[in-house]
Amino acid sequence: MVLRLIEEDWPLDEIVMFDTGWEFPQMYDHIAKFEEFTGRKVTVVKPRRSFEEWMLRREIVARKGPRKGEVHRIGNGWPSPTRRWCTREKCDQIDRHVGNAVRYIGIAADEVQRTASANLMSNKPRRYPLVEWDMDEAACLAYCRERGFDWGGLYDIFPRVSCYCCPLQRIGQLRNLRRHFPSLWNQMLEWDGMIGDHNRGFRDYDTVHDLENRFAREDRQMTLDFGMANAVLSDNGEREKRHD
Repeated sequence: MVLRLIEEDWPLDEIVMFDTGWEFPQMYDHIAKFEEFTGRKVTVVKPRRSFEEWMLRREIVARKGPRKGEVHRIGNGWPSPTRRWCTREKCDQIDRHVGNAVRYIGIAADEVQRTASANLMSNKPRRYPLVEWDMDEAACLAYCRERGFDWGGLYDIFPRVSCYCCPLQRIGQLRNLRRHFPSLWNQMLEWDGMIGDHNRGFRDYDTVHDLENRFAREDRQMTLDFGMANAVLSDNGEREKRHD
């Protein structure tokens, strides 16, 4: 979106990125490459406190009930579709930084339904250039790749890229994360073990450890199936030799 805004000389006063602290390492390299390519500086906005602190150590004060005004739990736990504290913090901090200026939001034409929820998160003036240009996600990826951007191979592994530990990812993306980025997956396991009993799980009531057990079983089954297939091939080969 920003590349085309610049190329077509749209009004653009500032380029803002919200750094969750949960980005893939390749994304920081991508931002540096983008700055060099465009000659534009990207302003980095951060949360008021680290997302790790929000999730694990923030004191949550009850707003109602018999314990109103008291700390009733520690940490927000993993985000969820109904508990998107991470998205709220992102929108709040960007709103504080940008004020009432018109902001361009990079929602693609084939995900236009997201504009409704984006508008609910903030009532600040905004435009969706990719929707106006009728550019879907595939067209956007092709547009960027033609200009030399490859995100360190992230889009060769994942259909879309956001926070690496986002619980809203599809199960296949989490499986790929574990396979290709074991250190990031291990970090998620560590955090998962630190979350209090109030947490309702990471995804569909499964914890990250539940998913680890599931993926490990799948790996063992795949290894077994591969071994059996090789044994069958080997046995068939021996039979062919005897037949000859």
